[in-house]
Amino acid sequence: MTDDCGSKEVLKEYYIPDYILIPEAERDGVSFIPECPLIVFINSKSGGQLGRELLVTYRAILNKNQVFDLEENAPEIVLQKLFTSLETLKRSGDYLAGEILKRLRILVAGGDGTASWLLGVICDLKLPHPPPVATVPLGTGNNLPYSFGWGKKNPGTDRQSVEAFLNKVKNAKEIKIDSWHIVMKMKAATNDLCDPIAPLQLPYTLHAFKRVSQVDTHDTDGYHTFRGGFWNYFSMGMDAQVSYAFHSQRKLHPERFRNQLANQKTYLRLGCQQGWFCAPISHPSSHNIAQLTKVSVMKKSGKWEDLRLPQRSIVCLNLPSFSGGLNPWGTPSGKKSNERDLTPPYVDDGLLEVVGFRDGWHGLVLLSPNGHGTRLAQAHRVRFEFHKGAAKHTYMRIDGEPWKQPLPADKGTVSIEISHFGQVTMLATPGCKAKSFNGPSSHLSHPNRFNTSSAISDDENREERRKFGASDTFRLPGNISPTRPS
Repeated sequence: MTDDCGSKEVLKEYYIPDYILIPEAERDGVSFIPECPLIVFINSKSGGQLGRELLVTYRAILNKNQVFDLEENAPEIVLQKLFTSLETLKRSGDYLAGEILKRLRILVAGGDGTASWLLGVICDLKLPHPPPVATVPLGTGNNLPYSFGWGKKNPGTDRQSVEAFLNKVKNAKEIKIDSWHIVMKMKAATNDLCDPIAPLQLPYTLHAFKRVSQVDTHDTDGYHTFRGGFWNYFSMGMDAQVSYAFHSQRKLHPERFRNQLANQKTYLRLGCQQGWFCAPISHPSSHNIAQLTKVSVMKKSGKWEDLRLPQRSIVCLNLPSFSGGLNPWGTPSGKKSNERDLTPPYVDDGLLEVVGFRDGWHGLVLLSPNGHGTRLAQAHRVRFEFHKGAAKHTYMRIDGEPWKQPLPADKGTVSIEISHFGQVTMLATPGCKAKSFNGPSSHLSHPNRFNTSSAISDDENREERRKFGASDTFRLPGNISPTRPS
């Protein structure tokens, strides 16, 4: 072991030696097998100064070459190099590399958008051994960390706090969660275009479309097309507008947003100013999402049904946490579940919970023990269609990342379709909020459980199409064939 870790024997269970991380490095004589080898990604801009402080601490107590600043390192490049090295060494008979490949875990520190970015990369790289992911809460909402038991508050950045967190990661259980693919198309009218979104305004997980293959029908002439994915929620309407105002102010004055409690107070103030609790003149009813879009859901294979919308906000929810830990779906009573064919909100059942809100006052019911939004549907797929209306734009949000969406001004259209993509593996603490269909507390039967083979056509199941767009599909070099975990 190098001197970098030699004085910190207690952390050797997380250690990855340099010869695996740096191809030109010499083997340093490491003989032990790390119990929980980690690759750490930190968004140094998240959490005010906390991201930078965490970066310093993690690099001090682990091999600094296994800790990456997302401001300086693209995760897809890091993971490509790492997995190429591990597979190559394993094929050459390196037992340590094989064990690290089998035990590897990823830790990502940042907001919900940062965590989703990493999950998109992992999905698109088609890694032979996709590692499970743990999340450190550094954002404002921190819905992903909260769902899996990692907390809502920004963690301590001192050595003791980091070591305690790492111990939880080592003992965490693996849990599968659904991934959701989103494709957004904007059709240009003949004389009055619906302008595309500037790339810098898009969330990490949405990308300008690149043709995957000649048979990929997502690429159509006359459309501006974007694709991506999410793991927590997609929302539209007033909540996304408030989030957009918050993010816009934070970009202009980042020095004012270094305290999580102060950020939450600012968020509430903006909600009042934007008309979340009382609609101002600047937000007439003609601008409500019910007047702007048609929403259809697929509850069963091949059958689309139109939804009647609330006035102000709609949320497509995958995890039981929204706006800092609230659960919009709640727990339907047995009678309502039977009458409306509703099921518990499992994170791996291939279903999105679609919930609506009339206004901020309606949203406040979530603070009560049994409060919930308007349960609109549980769906395998969701489709939004926009045509010319009174508003020139609306607001949307994916996993904490908002943007301002242009709407048609003439005969153009904007369409968004959300469909099931597959699953990723998260790390969770005991007793976390997220519940698995395969967990011990789930029901033995699930009549609405998603069936990929029946709900998605053969053409849509083509491997070459199954991408979010976060990175190029990973391919091992030369004649190395990836081995799948048993």
